Amino acid sequence: MTTVSAPAKEPSVSARIAELTRASISDWQRGYLADESHSVAALARLRRGAGREAGELPDLWNLIDTSALHSQEVNGPRPLSEPEAVRAENAVYAALTLWAFHQQSRGEGMHRRHSPGQPTGLGAAVRRLMPPDAIDEPVRKRLVRAGTAPDLVSLAQRLRDIVALLRRESVPLDYGLLAGQLYVWQWPDGPRAVRRAWGRSFHTPPRRPRQPTGDNPTTPHTDKDLS
Repeated sequence: MTTVSAPAKEPSVSARIAELTRASISDWQRGYLADESHSVAALARLRRGAGREAGELPDLWNLIDTSALHSQEVNGPRPLSEPEAVRAENAVYAALTLWAFHQQSRGEGMHRRHSPGQPTGLGAAVRRLMPPDAIDEPVRKRLVRAGTAPDLVSLAQRLRDIVALLRRESVPLDYGLLAGQLYVWQWPDGPRAVRRAWGRSFHTPPRRPRQPTGDNPTTPHTDKDLS
């Protein structure tokens, strides 16, 4: 009897956006930290777009490539619909330009993939700006204010203010995770879902890795897109 495997589950649009964003940033970040001229120049161009509407600066059109979200590959994810594509492009643009602003003049990578042991979601990053045993209300209110932005451009502007604080303290952020959240934020009821994710991230402490016991060491945590 032949067993037929179930088809692999197609990744969500937000997950695809997260991976595209991470892939783009990884190359630029590596080049920037190695002082490669093309990456340094790309970041300078991207920074000018932080907090501005996608498409406002034609100079960035050839830097931000979302073609992978539109193409149809054999047995690959479906291409995005027009409403999905517009929201995806907005999200990727906002995340990439905010990262470029964050990375400016930093000697270490300000994009770092989230993991349970080293959470780098937006809420967790904001919490790291505060003392371990106290809440800095002005900083917390910046996160709350970002979550109540009336539109994506306003949200990007408010996030830019938060990123300025993160840059000052060299606190990294998972910009792939943020890009996926910015995509979700643009849909009906999306802001509520994203605010919940940021709140969970803010209040959830890092998960300590389990210590090996006996002859059966535990498997180390793998990266997951947690909020």
